[in-house]
Amino acid sequence: MSVRFSAFASGLSAETAFDVLAVAKKLKAAGKDVVELQIGDSPFATTRHAIDAGIRAIQEGATHYCPSLGLPEFRETVAENYRKEFGIEVTAENIVIGPGAKVFEQFFCEAFLDPGDAVLVFSPHFPTYGPNIERRGARAVFSPLRQENQFRPDLNDVERFVKQTPKAKAIFLNTPHNPTGGVATAEDIKNIANLVGGKNIAVFSDEPYCHMVWQGQHHPILAEPGMLDHCLAAYTFSKSYSMSGWRVGYAVGAPRVIDAIGKMINTSLSCVPPIAQLAGQAALQFDAQERDEVMQRFHKKVQLLVEALRRVPDVKVLMPAGTFYVFPDVSAICQRLGIQSHGLAMYLLEGADDRFGVACLGGECFGEAGQGFLRFSCAEPDDRLRRAVEFLAEAVTRTARVERFLEANPKFRA
Repeated sequence: MSVRFSAFASGLSAETAFDVLAVAKKLKAAGKDVVELQIGDSPFATTRHAIDAGIRAIQEGATHYCPSLGLPEFRETVAENYRKEFGIEVTAENIVIGPGAKVFEQFFCEAFLDPGDAVLVFSPHFPTYGPNIERRGARAVFSPLRQENQFRPDLNDVERFVKQTPKAKAIFLNTPHNPTGGVATAEDIKNIANLVGGKNIAVFSDEPYCHMVWQGQHHPILAEPGMLDHCLAAYTFSKSYSMSGWRVGYAVGAPRVIDAIGKMINTSLSCVPPIAQLAGQAALQFDAQERDEVMQRFHKKVQLLVEALRRVPDVKVLMPAGTFYVFPDVSAICQRLGIQSHGLAMYLLEGADDRFGVACLGGECFGEAGQGFLRFSCAEPDDRLRRAVEFLAEAVTRTARVERFLEANPKFRA
């Protein structure tokens, strides 16, 4: 007899991008040509000084345990860089180091949520928010992000949540936003801070794309008065410095919150590998120019992809204000073909052609509010991005192949 899983484990959902990644790699191994636009990884190399520092750290023996909060010198470098970039007065006591940014979702929930608490989530949303909220027995309250509002937060929903929702305890804020590319304005951020200030409500500010703002500039909520006591802000080196495989990031918050999260790291991860921390420290100290050059290359890719998608019939797409994702509305195509948007994504990968495919994600992967959309990353060479869009335009005219795909995969019928 097998031991039964817990109710939580039995219902646990995962980030679909990694599932589609696995399918794409399997198809490529079998000889299929696949343009991979499904996962939020950088196509560029890790920045130069970070690589050199990581190699040097290994050679010099930085391969043992270190403090759970992070290397003191790295925390100080992070604080110094944060002060310089955003003008927010923090010290090393406000910094904790983690393996990327994602883990801070879990630690934030463990720090602030009890069973039955309500969490406001703007949706479409990053798919691991839900499982981390559910892990604590809390519940998500969704606020839809709409294309006609440039995918910015709805302040009326925030006010209703703060003033009317029983056991309102936290808000998950992601700007620049994955998957939509929307960016909250300075006014949006100020208004959210004003609504939260002085109340028993914590904010998880998820900011991995802080250097990918194409219209205006990034506005951290920690810059608003009093928000250091309300907010945990998470950052990563994965996007800005192309260090996704190094697994290093950090969070900024009040010292009491940082100390609590340090205990969580101590009891779960022990510490982040020092070699990754030293690489990240070098990136902050020496690689800002290279980072900014790479960000501009990302911006050009986003522009290329949007311009190509705008030439596809029945596709409506905004130019993203940030991130390296493009989130086109393909609902007219889905309605015509009788297919869900993630079904359309899987058809492009598996069913539209025997020798060629495009890996992307259907909007449903990011919650019900994402239905009718596709998410493309820009993590391929420019010629491959163009070919992917040309293939989309052609593939949706192959109605016989669509029907065969739906017969084999009826779960994707609309």
